Amino acid sequence: MKNGTALGIEGTAHTLGMGVADCDGKIMSNIRDSYIPPSGSGIHPRDASQHHSEVAAKVFEQALQEANISSRELCLIAFCMGPGMGPCLRTTATVARALSKYLDIPLVGVNHMLAHIEIGRLVTRTDRPVVLNVSGGTTHIVIHEKDRYRVFGETLDMAIGNAFDFFAREAGIHDPASPWPGPKFDEKASKGTKYLSLPYLVKGMDLAFSGLVTHALRLVKDGYAIEDICYSLQETALAMVTEVTERAMAHTENDALLLTGGFARNKRLREMLMTMTRERGASFYAVPTELATDNGVMVAWTGILQHRHGMSTPIKDSLVRPKWRIEDVRVPWIED
Repeated sequence: MKNGTALGIEGTAHTLGMGVADCDGKIMSNIRDSYIPPSGSGIHPRDASQHHSEVAAKVFEQALQEANISSRELCLIAFCMGPGMGPCLRTTATVARALSKYLDIPLVGVNHMLAHIEIGRLVTRTDRPVVLNVSGGTTHIVIHEKDRYRVFGETLDMAIGNAFDFFAREAGIHDPASPWPGPKFDEKASKGTKYLSLPYLVKGMDLAFSGLVTHALRLVKDGYAIEDICYSLQETALAMVTEVTERAMAHTENDALLLTGGFARNKRLREMLMTMTRERGASFYAVPTELATDNGVMVAWTGILQHRHGMSTPIKDSLVRPKWRIEDVRVPWIED
């Protein structure tokens, strides 16, 4: 695909996103509509998939309107085939197949983690950085090597975003006006003044957060100030992430770091990584906030890259892959 535009469809979790990009990497539209769970509760896959089904037509129309094109001007449909929540993936895959069939244009199944990385590389103009990909469902450090991204380190249990959210819900930290505990957790952490000792769970190049969260919840029951617990939990967890990221940069002798994924919006994480890279004489890049969270345009752009290198997805092969690993995807558009 050397010319034309692609529609990307993202629906791995609570957000249904559709975006249009052209072959030069121009972002033409980026529309999102998110399922909002009841305050204090997490995402239920069935309810989120029902939301995606209900708003798909509206989001599709808005994406075309913002891009100022008609559906017949699309040359490609890209969709996230995994990893993610099974019911959500199946709903958006059905939408993608229907559009591909109706418009008679190619279909490309995209790996969600790869899409986060490629939109980050596009907008920051980085070539082969060490990538720290962090979100509610993912925490891993990867770098491109021999035709694909290789994982140098990752969480062994829950992702850092899920860890903070789980702690906040269990500790009763929530804003009645918002279903998401993240902002309230950040607010509490910013007011903490005393560091409380917590388990530092770095295991080689991998990380573990569940034991850290369990210990922090014990401190809540013991009556310690919630602000100090949030501050200590944040500082410990982010220091763990920063340590393994620096080790990956040292091991690969790489002088560029790209931060991407929904948790890339965390200000304290950015501060730690900026300090680390500055002390190493390395460069730090972070995906813009509006492209950090799940979105359709990252899928559109990655679909363009794949199709350009002969990677399309026949409908018969478009079954979703909820546990699709990034190492299983060829990335031939980056030279070793």
